[in-house]
Amino acid sequence: MLRNFQPMILKSSPVISLLIALSVLSSKSIFGQIEKDSTNEKYSFTKRIELPSSPVKDQASSGTCWSYASCSFLESEILRMTHDTLDISEMYFVRMNYAEKAKRFVRLHGTSNFGEGGQAHDVMDVVANSGLLLNSDYTGLANGQEKPDHAEMEAVLEAIVRTIVKNPSGKLSPNWMKTIEAVLDVYLGPKPVTTAYKGQSLTPVQLRDKLGIVPDNYIELTSYTQQPFYSSFMLEIPDNWRMASYYNVPLDELIQVMDNSLEKGFTIEWDGDVSDRGFSFKNQLAIVPDITLKNATAEEQQKWGKLTEKERKKQFFSFENVVPEKLVTQEIRQAAFDNYSATDDHLMHITGTGTDQSGKRYFLTKNSWSAESNDYGGFMYLSDSYVRMNTIAILVNKDSLPKDIRKKLNLE
Repeated sequence: MLRNFQPMILKSSPVISLLIALSVLSSKSIFGQIEKDSTNEKYSFTKRIELPSSPVKDQASSGTCWSYASCSFLESEILRMTHDTLDISEMYFVRMNYAEKAKRFVRLHGTSNFGEGGQAHDVMDVVANSGLLLNSDYTGLANGQEKPDHAEMEAVLEAIVRTIVKNPSGKLSPNWMKTIEAVLDVYLGPKPVTTAYKGQSLTPVQLRDKLGIVPDNYIELTSYTQQPFYSSFMLEIPDNWRMASYYNVPLDELIQVMDNSLEKGFTIEWDGDVSDRGFSFKNQLAIVPDITLKNATAEEQQKWGKLTEKERKKQFFSFENVVPEKLVTQEIRQAAFDNYSATDDHLMHITGTGTDQSGKRYFLTKNSWSAESNDYGGFMYLSDSYVRMNTIAILVNKDSLPKDIRKKLNLE
């Protein structure tokens, strides 16, 4: 704050000179980190790890990021294992999960979550029980659609299940699920019995086995203190409608798992919050800025001092230059989860790492908002602080876990 301080002293004394010197030294100590990290440079990145991935696809007007991220993750797993580039049908998993979601909603008398959202395990459960299809055999784009738009379908399905729960005739019809299947046929198209792969006609289960995908090899991890570490628990988020369990590890170990996975050639499916002001897909960046009027430099104080809080926040998060970030601890992360500032918003696919011009590490992340949506072809960089604050959960291959963490989780 005293970077531009120019004392006007007519008469000096040793005591006054000493006080001034101490004041300047104190100012450098307090604001040195901000002056070092807050620059006029725009963010620039150098890729460090870039693992193979399939082309970016667009979920368009559908709340199906969970399926797009999971399919992208599986496509990278298939690339890693077989060097084969496949286009897995996202809409197959959407279709199968809507049917299961409807059954559960009715069985629980309308108290479970029914909507477009989902989790990574929603895809893995279908893979385990019903296999997978290729997009060439099931696009889910019926009625001349070029991109998915599920608003009407979701509204129709929800209206049906809520009517069934009300039980207007006093007894549930054994045929109500046929109505759900008929609606899905209309909006997504009938399910094919087989899919074509390298000249063979395979059932979805046969294709899964042919590709060597073993659903039990994949686990979800999180990091919250409401449950003991190194145990598994049902993560309390609305889209966990299957009531699935996640392994719980300390935050530093969650980051260690992510680093180890990428270094060993395994990609990561990421579930987290993208509503934070520091998230900007347009700017290819997600950060947790630590710029406030209280800790601003003298120049920043002068620039922002007369602005309203709303105007100031807009300038703080303009992404025009590199800014310092908050140090996110386990306690800060937990508070963000407990007060709903870090919520389960979106799933994406982490395929590598990169560094900015200061050497700070970021996670290279593939989104499903089309390749034309930003200048990085649909990819973006999540900072270490952002990942620590806003990761709800991750899905990884068990083989990517560090040995000591596998042992703590009794996975050996």
